[in-house]
Amino acid sequence: MTRFFLDMADNPFLAAGLVAGLLASLACGVIGPYVITRRIVFLSGAIAHTALGGIGAAVFLANHYPSAFGWCRPLHGAVVSALVAAVIIGIVQHRVAERIDTLIGAMWAIGMAIGVMLIKFTPGYHTELMSYLFGNIAYFGWDQVRLIVALDVIIIVAVLICHKQLLAICCDQEHAQLQGVNVLAANILLLTLVALTVICLIQLVGLILVIALLTLPAATAAHHVSRLAPMMCVAVVLCALVTTVPRVAVYGTALSPESVIVLSAGVVYLASVLWHRARLAVR
Repeated sequence: MTRFFLDMADNPFLAAGLVAGLLASLACGVIGPYVITRRIVFLSGAIAHTALGGIGAAVFLANHYPSAFGWCRPLHGAVVSALVAAVIIGIVQHRVAERIDTLIGAMWAIGMAIGVMLIKFTPGYHTELMSYLFGNIAYFGWDQVRLIVALDVIIIVAVLICHKQLLAICCDQEHAQLQGVNVLAANILLLTLVALTVICLIQLVGLILVIALLTLPAATAAHHVSRLAPMMCVAVVLCALVTTVPRVAVYGTALSPESVIVLSAGVVYLASVLWHRARLAVR
């Protein structure tokens, strides 16, 4: 562990990755409890995997039309596709709720298929693409940290302003509608915030592992607190721990820090499940 902090002075990527993990933990811990309370884990997965289509589109356009789209980066495509997917899913979920599982599977598959197809038609080996698929916390720049700061600000402000509406649809959507809450707008807002959180996490642990980090700390917190606000605080702390301690612990080894971060979140969750069940058995 000490080697990590000794090398931090010479390697700016280490400090940037550590700060990025803490900042992403804030978004993850705040939005995660909404996700598990509203039970939209698989909707979040569809949004995350649809982002691959946007990444592929950005790579394709920048390579084939450099004069017009040379500025386009994979992250730009990921943001646009994730937000579009959030809006589409929110509208369809509101209109045709009984077919939402079909929509999830369709968008999940179509988004990834489009991304893979467009990348295949783009010549060259795209190393940057691999970082979005599997994460690359070891080479995290301060520009990426600033982006996460901006996304955190948007997420926190939206939650502070609309927490009551989001809480209402998470607890009882029909009752919220009777109280005058615009359920469609609230659902779209929640899914949009999920999309922004996915963008925060996708750079840390990658597209494939992002859902685990979004849900496991929040699910662990739900074992110990029932109210949403305390659940957010516990989830933020847990997420901060699993994104920093394992990262530092495996530094200098052959282990992938992204995988170890998610595995640590899984171990903490399983330990919490066992402890929670043991406590119920004693009672």
